[in-house]
Amino acid sequence: MEAIKTIITEHIEWKNQIFKLAKADIIKTYSGAALGWIWALVRPTILIFVLWFAFTYGLRGGGPVEGYPFALWMIPGFMAWFFMSDMLTQGSNSMRKYRYLVTKMKFPISTIPTFIGLSKLLVHLCLMVIVCLIFICMGYFPDLYWLQLPLYILLMFVFFTGWALFASMLGAMSNDFINLVKSINTAIFWLSGIMWDVNSIGIPWLQTLLYFNPVTYIATGYRNCFIYKTWIWEEPTQFLIFLGMLIVMWLLAIWSYKKLIKEIPDVL
Repeated sequence: MEAIKTIITEHIEWKNQIFKLAKADIIKTYSGAALGWIWALVRPTILIFVLWFAFTYGLRGGGPVEGYPFALWMIPGFMAWFFMSDMLTQGSNSMRKYRYLVTKMKFPISTIPTFIGLSKLLVHLCLMVIVCLIFICMGYFPDLYWLQLPLYILLMFVFFTGWALFASMLGAMSNDFINLVKSINTAIFWLSGIMWDVNSIGIPWLQTLLYFNPVTYIATGYRNCFIYKTWIWEEPTQFLIFLGMLIVMWLLAIWSYKKLIKEIPDVL
């Protein structure tokens, strides 16, 4: 409880600095480029166009899903993956990236993963505006199901901020952990239903097992808003599984913070 109290207090007392550092993180990431942080939008936008062209005019390997072209079905999950992938890899490296805040300043290190997450979230929100415009331009206009999109974004942010706190503490202690995360990132992508429909699996127990992967739940949740037209309470089992995983993730984050907080400055 003492660790939880400390983390909450640090976030409240340093809230202004957290937002300023989130903005600075975006600037730092794309410093030296003429377009600056706009490059954060250019890369995924180009990839979306390439995938749309490939599956519409080239490969034609993906049939319509729920009456939507395969490319449109794929886009929401892909946009969620950009945020989650960045948090998986860069989140685990956040303590090392900002080691000067840990070793040279009296700065609450529990907030470092948070402002990293906020900087990625800002880019993600801009990308989601582009996704919404793509659907509108293709003739699929907003409906009530779109209103639950902020909830999925919040759930994603909270979970992966917890992951970043847990992973960054371990990553600060050993660079091998960071390399391990980078190594399994591609495997997570292909096993999470980003490029294929989890709902198409005909084995109920396997489909349920896949939802223990938070990436699968979030990607499917985004598609529930745009494609499947399903409310979050219509799938209570999947939601409870994700909620359980979220609680476990934050328990691990708090445990690692409590165990390693005093050692990290010396290690870095």
